[in-house]
Amino acid sequence: MGIHQEIQSFLSGMILSHSGWRGVFSVSGDEEDGTGEISAAQGAIAAAAAIVFADYLGSKAGAGKSGSPVVLVGRDSRPGGNRLADIVNAALMSRNIEPRFAGIVAAPEIMAWAKSLDRLPGNCGFIYISASHNPIGHNGFKFGLTDGGVLQAGEMAILAEKLRALLANPDSTAGLKRFLTTEVHGGTRRKLDISITKKEALDAYSKFCDEVVWGGNSDIAGAFRKGIAARPLGVCCDFNGSARCASIDRDFFAGLGIRFEAINAKPGEIVHRIIPEGESLEPCRALLEKTRGRDSCFALGYVPDCDGDRGNLVVYDEKLQKARTLEAQEVFALACVAELSQLAAGGKALSKTAIAVNDPTSFRVDRIARAFGASVFRAETGEANVVGLARKLREEGWTVRILGEGSNGGNITHPSAVRDPINTVLALAKLLMVKTADNRPGLFELWCNLTGRSYSSDFSMGDIIASLPPFTTTAASSPEAALKITSLEHGALKGRYQKIFINEWEKRKDQLMARHGIYSWQAKAYNGIDEKNVSEDFSKAGKGGLKICFLNSGGEPVASLWMRGSATEPIFRIMADAEGMDRQFEQELINWQRNMTIEADKQ
Repeated sequence: MGIHQEIQSFLSGMILSHSGWRGVFSVSGDEEDGTGEISAAQGAIAAAAAIVFADYLGSKAGAGKSGSPVVLVGRDSRPGGNRLADIVNAALMSRNIEPRFAGIVAAPEIMAWAKSLDRLPGNCGFIYISASHNPIGHNGFKFGLTDGGVLQAGEMAILAEKLRALLANPDSTAGLKRFLTTEVHGGTRRKLDISITKKEALDAYSKFCDEVVWGGNSDIAGAFRKGIAARPLGVCCDFNGSARCASIDRDFFAGLGIRFEAINAKPGEIVHRIIPEGESLEPCRALLEKTRGRDSCFALGYVPDCDGDRGNLVVYDEKLQKARTLEAQEVFALACVAELSQLAAGGKALSKTAIAVNDPTSFRVDRIARAFGASVFRAETGEANVVGLARKLREEGWTVRILGEGSNGGNITHPSAVRDPINTVLALAKLLMVKTADNRPGLFELWCNLTGRSYSSDFSMGDIIASLPPFTTTAASSPEAALKITSLEHGALKGRYQKIFINEWEKRKDQLMARHGIYSWQAKAYNGIDEKNVSEDFSKAGKGGLKICFLNSGGEPVASLWMRGSATEPIFRIMADAEGMDRQFEQELINWQRNMTIEADKQ
């Protein structure tokens, strides 16, 4: 098989989504291959990706920018990243674009760095080489400009079309081989100074994190530092060899007076499953218990994925007298309480304030928002969709400080446009540390006042967690949350599912009303940033998310069933969510959803 045929074969197995482009970039084809060796066809696709993005920047020339483009290039800590970076840098130079390569960088780091380039006269952007939480043999590419986020779905679709067109031409694919030689890579490296660019990235990221965390509120920043001085706080981390090993975490937390301990802190030494869910949180949980045993100030721990944007948490729960993992939905809910409380600090009324979330985010956040007089808007799963929805809302005059994918954990805090574990950890830390001062209630006291809870100044993390509105939600990492299906037309699948669901509803509705106060239902579809009622025709959801919202007698949602095919993995995701702490009811719902979906797939 020639290189053109190999390229076409590999391309057909890649996922080209709005979240980025991903594939198994290993010469063996094994997704767990940690050697870092890639094939010529995979290298050629990397070169093509860089050329397509370079030409995209060129097509934007004349839009108020006339200087030479600069493209920031970074990678996560996967072993194949350096080889791909060499190819990307060489391809960019062939298009007269200046690459600035910083080696291993966290995703939020390169995006903050990109924002700092907005002052330059040329059309600038970034290419980030990563496959996020996918297994170690995977890799891929994310693209963005200087707004600090990845390209929106429409722009990514244009890039994907250009990539396919370039690779469809045998002459073009043959020409890509020139970027694969060690001579070219050596010459490219000699023109790049990683030490300088990495310092630029770290400096830009540190300044940006300071801006994001405090939101320009010097009173909150001052109150936090007073709280730390009066009651020290410790945070621990299992870096798992991720890109965050080479980022600002230690220095940033130390600058705030937070004590910090970490394990698995050498970039590239990935010692357990990359996705920070389930058993992957156990080493951090054990570390927190250990550090807590010798220093009682340690209260939080986090585990990032390989590119360092996603960070799920463990906490020391004083009520249980042990460290425990937080579910992703709990993490996001706590961050919402913190950031809405910060907006409302000082007695400010929240006018036209919103939270933007993905479609499987628990209705718990709706209850939180209601306490502050805020609104919740939902988009289809995918960080780019949630960020795009938040941008649209801001254009319409809404304040959107916090957004994110509640089902996956972590949060995005404006003006950031990407999840960041530093922001997530500090959201919870602010709830702990910003106490009553100058006759102003602290953040947790404000939340208690709004929700009618009693407040004690001697509160702990366990008290904060217990204050959340009670909901039980299927974890994204749960085996019940993923299905393998055969149906390629997801819209047709949802149409068949509709008939099954309506028949099942008629059988179960009396029991659901009597036991759980469910009186009716409504079907919502989520495509990109759009939400619409599809109760008459579920198939209109197409490949997007479909959510069945169960309503109480007052028309308020109290439970839901959700489904969507993953855009980054070959699986079909489902979820159930129910108000209250009845795990048995959530299990009944998710099993019901599984059975109906499987039946629809068989028809």
